[in-house]
Amino acid sequence: MKKVFLVTCCWVLVAGSYSQTISQRLQKAFQQFESDSQLKHAISSLYVIDAATGQVVFDKNSQVGLAGASTQKIITATTAFELLGKDYRYKTEFWKMNYENFPYGNQFITIKPGGDPTFGSWRYTTSSPESIYNRLSEIIKPPDLLPTTIVYQVYKNPFDAEKIPEGWIWQDVGNYYGAGADGLNWKENQSDIELSAGDKLGDSVKILAVDSTVGILRINNQLKTGAKNSGDNAYYYFFYGNSTFSLPVLKGTIPAGEKKFKISVAVADPFTFFINDLKKNKLAERGHSAMADFYHPAENVSILNGDKLIYTHYSPSLDSIIYWFLKKSINLYGEALIKTFAYEKQGFGSTDSGVAIVRKFWKDKGLDEDELNIYDGSGLSPLNRITTHAQVEVLKYAKTRDWFPYFYDTLPEYNGMKMKSGTISDVKGFCGYQKSKDGKEYIFSFLVNNYNGKTSGVVNKMYKVLDE
Repeated sequence: MKKVFLVTCCWVLVAGSYSQTISQRLQKAFQQFESDSQLKHAISSLYVIDAATGQVVFDKNSQVGLAGASTQKIITATTAFELLGKDYRYKTEFWKMNYENFPYGNQFITIKPGGDPTFGSWRYTTSSPESIYNRLSEIIKPPDLLPTTIVYQVYKNPFDAEKIPEGWIWQDVGNYYGAGADGLNWKENQSDIELSAGDKLGDSVKILAVDSTVGILRINNQLKTGAKNSGDNAYYYFFYGNSTFSLPVLKGTIPAGEKKFKISVAVADPFTFFINDLKKNKLAERGHSAMADFYHPAENVSILNGDKLIYTHYSPSLDSIIYWFLKKSINLYGEALIKTFAYEKQGFGSTDSGVAIVRKFWKDKGLDEDELNIYDGSGLSPLNRITTHAQVEVLKYAKTRDWFPYFYDTLPEYNGMKMKSGTISDVKGFCGYQKSKDGKEYIFSFLVNNYNGKTSGVVNKMYKVLDE
């Protein structure tokens, strides 16, 4: 018995010593990191726990709220798994209006949207534009008698009219990653602009084609030719619901010599974008035109007795949506999910209500709600403030749920670690899980705000700390 006791004590001492060594190594690495010239005016936070025991391995500033950028998506994703379930699907309904209700000769199709952010997304076979064109062309046929005009209208937007959450900056909202979430979304509310650069620095840039509701002549083109191989430095600025007096503006540069250079921009009016695509594609081939009516508010458009439900489109399941949400960091998905929490709970989706639901959910799980001082579902707003402690607690909770394997699979792999990254101006973050060489598992969150210099330099220095 004495031998067994001595062996046990030795193992306890060895384990404790090893744990201290990990902590000490992190302490040394983090001190080196903070003393770097890139971090002279920055604030950083690192929080690491033992995944099995919950024991704190390292803690620096874990209760300080920092901008987390896209690392905040893990909070939206885990909340979605809990509140909606991994098999949740959005639905978009198409109703054919009874001629007795609208005896004006035209054929009316009423779209009842459900906030599906994947409607028309090329990432999924069943939701791709071609799949939807084909299905609708089979179902929506021109009337036997003239007129053959089909009028599309929207019934009861499930989300509020504000597509853009509080705090998003103008430079972001016009570009593809800043597309806002509407009740009816199409092609992830983004389209392409094809450009042709000059051969010399400072030359004008020509717009070749625009695949959206905004024509070439309705863009104030201020783009210039940049240095060769300088990449995409073009920015698209617009006002939602812009008029002829507030044209969208293209600013910045694209590389010299690029004669077919594509950039992706956000679409302000996804409903009209969808209808225009229908006109250009399969429905036009069926021998009828498709005219987009104005976006009717709910009190002007109703689904009446006698109207017929002719098609219901279902989105991919939530686990598939979360997969791309985290793998490709699609901000639109996060904003749609936040609004969906409110829609499912309260019957109407707004960002503010969705954020309140998220904060209350985690408060009920024991988190101080002030650790989640958030304004959106994607992390794009620079107003967001979250703590590394909160992120680690959310990740720890996720490990206890039956949907965890699906969530874990969605996390990208960087630096040999399963973790979500986040980047906005002068902000970089990583949070996730890591199994060390000895088999121990750790959960961590690492945020840096207000660094200077190149992001790539900060990333490499953060990796050196995480290597420990």
